[in-house]
Amino acid sequence: MTAASPTATSDPATLRKVVAASMIGTTIEWYDFFLYGTAAALVFNKLFFPQADALTGTMLAFGTYALGFVARPLGGIVFGHYGDRIGRKKLLMLSLMLMGGATVLIGLLPTYDQIGIAAPLLLIVLRLVQGFAVGGEWGGAVLIVSEHGDAARRGFWTSWPQAGVAAGNLLAAGVLALMTALMSEADFLAWGWRVPFLLSVVLIGVGWWVRTTVEESPVFRELRDSNTVPRAPVMEAIRTRPGGLAVGAGLRVAENISYYVITTFSITYLTTTVGASRQMALNAILAGAAVQSVAIVAWAALSDRIGRKPVYAIGAAGTMLWAFAFFRLLDTGATPSVMLAVIVGLVFHAAMYGPQAAFISELFPTRIRYSAASLAYQGTSIVAGSLAPIIAVALLKQYGSATPVAIYVAIAGAISLAAALIARETKGKSFAEIDAGH
Repeated sequence: MTAASPTATSDPATLRKVVAASMIGTTIEWYDFFLYGTAAALVFNKLFFPQADALTGTMLAFGTYALGFVARPLGGIVFGHYGDRIGRKKLLMLSLMLMGGATVLIGLLPTYDQIGIAAPLLLIVLRLVQGFAVGGEWGGAVLIVSEHGDAARRGFWTSWPQAGVAAGNLLAAGVLALMTALMSEADFLAWGWRVPFLLSVVLIGVGWWVRTTVEESPVFRELRDSNTVPRAPVMEAIRTRPGGLAVGAGLRVAENISYYVITTFSITYLTTTVGASRQMALNAILAGAAVQSVAIVAWAALSDRIGRKPVYAIGAAGTMLWAFAFFRLLDTGATPSVMLAVIVGLVFHAAMYGPQAAFISELFPTRIRYSAASLAYQGTSIVAGSLAPIIAVALLKQYGSATPVAIYVAIAGAISLAAALIARETKGKSFAEIDAGH
């Protein structure tokens, strides 16, 4: 095989196929991951923690939800290590199978009333498998696209797998909303909630078929053919790029926290505090996710023109300010206001999430890129996204007001704004330039 030049790009047809395969696979995997979060907000408190009061049961359900995030850095490290050593594609296939298998098994789980404490324990094990799998998914999906594409439009191309994350949430919320609309609450709790989880077996087949058509990234092929693959890429990343890891983690804080407050905690807040219907809450998430899918690509394309830093800063600053308006609008309980709150919140989130894949991947050289990008991205999830719904529910329970939750989100926004301003601008740089600079 002839080695590819680090500055070479795939032909347009190949690049489009890679982008499509990455987005479809990402949509499927994050459908599985987000399905759990939405179900935790709606039914898991009743089915797996029935002895607790409403808010405490929800906190326990979100606790199992958080464990998926705890496993993500381990998945990022393991998948990153082998992704930097044997290639991006093989690890993407493995992550798809692990995630899909765990999701189907969740749909088959007996409840607390059927097998007692074993039910939540099995739920925890399967959630850990989900977290491990999705920990390796993100790095592989965005890197195989970024390393096939051209430097001038890297933000645009890598935003499609990012949009797949929003599409996965849209699909998860849509399926649950459909099930909710078609059946009584009793039937939904009895068996209806299982259907979206079992549907994952179909999605696994689609994702596997699509991803088998993808070629390995030309940048990685050259690295492999040059016999310069690192023996311990994770340790090399920690030793040589601590600043890049810190910046990447800082970029993630507001993006991760705000997303799960908007898409997961808000469902609990609307249904238990405001008194809104479950259907209205899910419809708001649906509308927001639909708009966000488009906004992610638009903001990323803008970052190719004016830079990653200014676009990311807009998202972080907007998140800081909107956090306070967000809960005021939710408190009205009016459908238009709730829709506005969620949509605008997710548009500001998209300003961070759109350019994020390119921004973080450009912080590191090819030889450690999968490991370093995954570590920066997934490591933050332990203290950000995993805890966000739990902290939000605890603040609400302690103070009886959403204002402390808004302050919490605003502080996260300030951290990511600082990281965006500290980071070096990377737009337009080829991976050859980035590798030479390291």
